[in-house]
Parts: sequence; structure tokens; C-alpha cells
Amino acid sequence: MKNESDTTITGRITRALADRIISGDIAPGTKLRQDHFAEEFGASHVPVREAFRRLEAQGLVVSEPRRGVRVASFDIAEVREVAEMRASLEVLALRHAAPHLTSAILDEAEAINRAGENAPDVRAWEEANKAFHRIILEPCNMPRLMATIDDLHAASARFLFSGFRMEWEAPTDQDHRAILRALQEHQFDVAAATLARHVKWIGTKTGAKRHMRAPS
Repeated sequence: MKNESDTTITGRITRALADRIISGDIAPGTKLRQDHFAEEFGASHVPVREAFRRLEAQGLVVSEPRRGVRVASFDIAEVREVAEMRASLEVLALRHAAPHLTSAILDEAEAINRAGENAPDVRAWEEANKAFHRIILEPCNMPRLMATIDDLHAASARFLFSGFRMEWEAPTDQDHRAILRALQEHQFDVAAATLARHVKWIGTKTGAKRHMRAPS
């Protein structure tokens, strides 16, 4: 995923469409028309095509010969795969980041977690959740790894929205609290193990929710 500070027209189109796809405003299987979005964003077809390519790299859309670009569908196996990948890569990032986590960073992570626990809806919670994970991982100073984690988190967020959009209650995130406590006490192995379990649990729970909502 391109850095969110990308202010080009391509970057703006990519972020806007990713947000709509992740939140479910654009449903799986929907065909995306270049001319429609070029008109909406006041752009030529060139940045729209590039935005489609970026979305495809994130796994949010698929390009089909002679059929154009459509929003990607997903299944429970993919939910679990993304959760496993996130768990492995986020633990790798955390192990490299942990020695560089200052008390100021951990204090900010704690404030972000409190905001998530008071989130009024799933969209606000997911923004806080993403920010929490990113602030404790980014000090790994491994930009390619973080870019991959960002893409996986976008896919994970999409699964979460599909499962929880209609029934939302802000959770008290005991895992986030446990991760912070372990990091504050320099128990890095405990923090890594808790993070891995946390991400895998989210994948399992989201997959279960989607399975229950699937038509029989």
C-alpha cells in the first residue's frame, strides 16, 4: 500500500476507493468503471487506472480479461490466511521495534487504545485499532515489511466490516492492554506471543461472524 501521505490524485483516488471497499459501501463483485471515477474525481483515466492497479496489489479488486475491474470477493479460508500472515509478520516487526519503543510512544499507544475502547462505531474502532498496531510496529524501521502489513491490515479490516457492520459494541481490548504492559516491562517475548494470539483470534472471530451471516 502506498503511504497515506501520498497526496497525488492517484493516491487520493486509491484511498477513497479502498475506504469504500473496506467499509462495504462498494460490495464484492461490483464492477468499477474508469469513466465513472474519472468524472467523480475530475481526473483523466490514467490516475484511475493506476489506482485500480494499487487496489489490485492490495487484494481489494481483481482485473478480468474483457470484463474489466471488479471488487474482489473473499471466503473464510482467505480470512484465516490473512490472519496467519499478519500474526507472523507483525511479530517479526514487533521484535525489531521493541528495543526502540520509548515511554512516549507507549503512552500514545495507550491513549489510542482508550479511544478505540470508546469508539462509537466499528469504523472508528478500526481506525484506532490500525493506529495502535502501527505505532508499536513502525519503529522496526523496515518499510517494506510495514507496507506488506498495511496491505494485510486493509484486507483484515474489510473482513471485520463485513462481519460486524450491523452489530457493534465497542470492546474492552484486554489483548492490547496486555501487549502494552509486557512492552512497558520489557517482556518482549510475552508481548510478541500476545500479539500473535490477538491477531489470530480476530481472524477466527471475524471468519465465524461471516460464516454465520452467509446465506444457507
